Amino acid sequence: MSALAQDRVTRIYDRQARLYDALIAPLEVTGCRARRRRLLARAHGATLEVGIGTGKNLEFYGPDVNVVGVDVAPHMLARARRRATRLALPVKLELADIRELPYEDGVFDTVVATCLFCSVPDPVRGLAELGRVVKPGGAVLLLEHVRPRGRFGAWLADTFVGFTRAVLGDEWNRCTEQHLAPGGLEVVDVRREGIWREIVARPGAVEGARTTVAQSRAC
Repeated sequence: MSALAQDRVTRIYDRQARLYDALIAPLEVTGCRARRRRLLARAHGATLEVGIGTGKNLEFYGPDVNVVGVDVAPHMLARARRRATRLALPVKLELADIRELPYEDGVFDTVVATCLFCSVPDPVRGLAELGRVVKPGGAVLLLEHVRPRGRFGAWLADTFVGFTRAVLGDEWNRCTEQHLAPGGLEVVDVRREGIWREIVARPGAVEGARTTVAQSRAC
């Protein structure tokens, strides 16, 4: 995807920053908060959170986790800084683009992304970057919503994706789980509940693996 596509997404999320927590509140109270807590209990050591947004995950990291958080939207990152200060957490927060993370290969024990890959213009490239910066024995933790399996839900997601992309900056019909192998990641564990996926992955998918999204739109 072009830099123009990423710039458009960045502008949308910068505009949303002040209202973002209120916008996603319904998702939080209907299970997303519990999913965040459960998934992030697996984080350990030096941890990079990509697309940290307003810092919704910060309260769920254990005391042994050293967090570096990055986001492409400056106004979202400012919200995360305020939340970290409020929680008295020693978190390092930086402006960075998932397409080219400013870190050496294999420097993090854990890499985290939650509710992010619905809005990354090139998800395979982004996933490949996560695999690059995590240590060979480390973990990539993902919480994502994907295209519904049911016929009606899938139709809705496909029909209104142009609206959600233009207004909210995300695509509700992504099949992120199927993008992992093309991004060089191997799934270790996955919990599937409706449209939600809690994924634990690691570097090591077979080189040249191809996505099946074009062949089957089911996620």
